[in-house]
Amino acid sequence: MAHLLEVEDLEVFFETPGGGPDVHAVRGVSFTLDQREKVGLVGESGCGKTTTLLAVAGLLAPTAKISGRVVLNGQEILGLGDRAMRPHRWTEMSMIFQGSMNAFSPVTTVGRQLADAIQVRGGQPKAKARARARELLSLVGIPAERASSFPHQLSGGMRQRATIALSLACEPKIVLADEPTTALDVMVQAQVMELLDRLCDELGLALLLVSHDLMLVTEMCERLHVMYAGEIVESGSDDQIVGAPAHPYTSRLFAATADLSTSAAPVAIPGAPPRLDHPVAGCSFRSRCDKAFDRCEHEAPVLLPVRPGQEAACHLVEDHDVGEPGLAVPGGSEFIPGGRDGSA
Repeated sequence: MAHLLEVEDLEVFFETPGGGPDVHAVRGVSFTLDQREKVGLVGESGCGKTTTLLAVAGLLAPTAKISGRVVLNGQEILGLGDRAMRPHRWTEMSMIFQGSMNAFSPVTTVGRQLADAIQVRGGQPKAKARARARELLSLVGIPAERASSFPHQLSGGMRQRATIALSLACEPKIVLADEPTTALDVMVQAQVMELLDRLCDELGLALLLVSHDLMLVTEMCERLHVMYAGEIVESGSDDQIVGAPAHPYTSRLFAATADLSTSAAPVAIPGAPPRLDHPVAGCSFRSRCDKAFDRCEHEAPVLLPVRPGQEAACHLVEDHDVGEPGLAVPGGSEFIPGGRDGSA
């Protein structure tokens, strides 16, 4: 069966001011998304998650250099150009942008902006579009009469709900969500994510969720892709990633995440990601990894099976028999996936 969305070997470069070397922001990213499936892209800030999402939606600046394949519902859409992409946006694939104030014009009411999207993308007459806008606001828990409010007159949580309503305006098959709970307090974050989860289930939507919050993504999504330095370093089901992360970076992410169920304090990941305006030699995580060895210095690892349904780009995986619990570390020790204490 064909995938609803298929991304293959996606590469994104950005030019730097003054004619310096290009920034290689996304490096060979591949993944799929099926109907009604929820998939997460997770990693530290600056690892390429949002750039990947914008490239898939065709929303990067024209100066970005993009290659690879993006196939939406059987049709290649990468490189179509803005005019050719318009029929696909909002009707087949919509987006929840990071920061709700960035999604709305401050000088037009929320209801009017929802109705405009329904008119322009959905081809509905004005009266039906306005009625539908009020229905959408009610669907996300906002009183229909608030359609006459301007964005600044809504609370942060209500604006984010309105942003979700905007993404649903033309009944898309896929929703791309870029950090949908940014700048919201913890209680409102939980309410917004619960709403998004429920709407995806009720409306049969596929969700591609970008977040740096590893625990949020593992609770929301069935499959996860962990990104580091512009590339996917581990993929698997939520149970596999939570129960037995195979890449040292994934284990470090868990160790750096507060867990109220244990008394262990979060352990920060040492160092910083590599600069992507210079070629990355060897493993991009080696300078921050306490399991690195000589081969990591000069040879980049590729995604290899750890167990059925799970892959990791780490040299420790290469000689590992699929299904075995531990990964051999040169020197006779063993890396047991799943550590939360920072030792991996």
